[in-house]
Amino acid sequence: MSVSETFVEGLRLGGEMFWETWWALVLGFTIAGAVEAFVSEEKMTQVLGGSGLRELGLGSLFGAASSSCSFGAVATTKSLFKKGASPVASLAAFQFASTNLVIELGLVMWILLGWEFVIADYVAGVILIVLLAFIFKYIVPDGWFTVAREYLQDQEGIRDPVCGMEVDPTETDTVTLETSGGTEYFCSAECKRRYQEQQQGTWRERLLTVGGWKAVSRNAIGEWQMLWKDIVAGFLVAGLIGAFVPRAWWTTLFGIGTQGTFGWIFASAVIGVVVGIVTFVCSVGNVPFAVILWNNGIAFGGVMSFIFADLIVPTIDDAYRRYYGLRIAGVLFVSIFATAVVSGVVIHYLWGGLGLIPPQGQVGGTAPRGYTTWLNAGFTLVFAVQAYLMYSPESEGVSAHEHAP
Repeated sequence: MSVSETFVEGLRLGGEMFWETWWALVLGFTIAGAVEAFVSEEKMTQVLGGSGLRELGLGSLFGAASSSCSFGAVATTKSLFKKGASPVASLAAFQFASTNLVIELGLVMWILLGWEFVIADYVAGVILIVLLAFIFKYIVPDGWFTVAREYLQDQEGIRDPVCGMEVDPTETDTVTLETSGGTEYFCSAECKRRYQEQQQGTWRERLLTVGGWKAVSRNAIGEWQMLWKDIVAGFLVAGLIGAFVPRAWWTTLFGIGTQGTFGWIFASAVIGVVVGIVTFVCSVGNVPFAVILWNNGIAFGGVMSFIFADLIVPTIDDAYRRYYGLRIAGVLFVSIFATAVVSGVVIHYLWGGLGLIPPQGQVGGTAPRGYTTWLNAGFTLVFAVQAYLMYSPESEGVSAHEHAP
């Protein structure tokens, strides 16, 4: 096969995977948009100040219902931590869950890999969160996190509570709002309006309003704006690697130790994390590449470790350094690397003992493939409605009128 033919084959493989998962992505981003519209960051922070099991559970729950964009998750976690959320609830639970326990990741994994991987992802994710929480609560000195929070507060100026943009209160175009907690500053009237929507009434009341569902549409489209490049790149990379890289190369990479032994499983988990750091796209975009790894001999637990590595790629590590200082950035890198490896090994043995590891290379087959066209058509309509509500001049006018002061 010529290079051009191999390239076309890679595009075809990537396109097929994207086609299979389109409806799941739209559904997942819609749910994430709804949570963002109906549950405010301020209210989340209020219940995440402690380091007990309740805060650990709530942090995981809020994260799992939040954005799957790794960069967005890190930025939101930083904001929660700055406002007083504990390291356990924010840096351990919320941050990890918001990239690796989200519904869209599970849906894509279900379609491309199978239900065994989906449940394993959630179980191994909980194991990783508990391990991180233990490290942050009992091993890392509290004073380190105190210094990190002070460093973060010193480094950052006043930021828009909606988009996170730094704003200057002295600028004439800065928008303000007086609240019970003091003055809030916004980069635009749109961000102020979105903030007011988040604060109005209970989530049940907002659930029954037109404005609430317009906010859901804006948030869902916002997820696409953040992630579409990563998602497309993930499918393209997976397709091209699947077409170009010989199977013999993968066999050599994953041939460390005798298959089935602890050495092989541990090596697969370590290699999975390293490959995840080097080839990172995003948590959802990593799934197509995970299919390639699984098809070419990585251990089951290594797949989990690979997916969990999305929070320690170089660009994210640099964000940790800028937010919290070099010391906590190092703590986060080492802790997440180690717990990703350990949770991968643990879930491999647990699933092996339960007989839930599929035959090597067996993927998918659990989604209603016969209904893919119908599901894609239905959710394409949902996406079109969301795009209309996001960009329609009429919609913007109605929204502005509804919330005019």
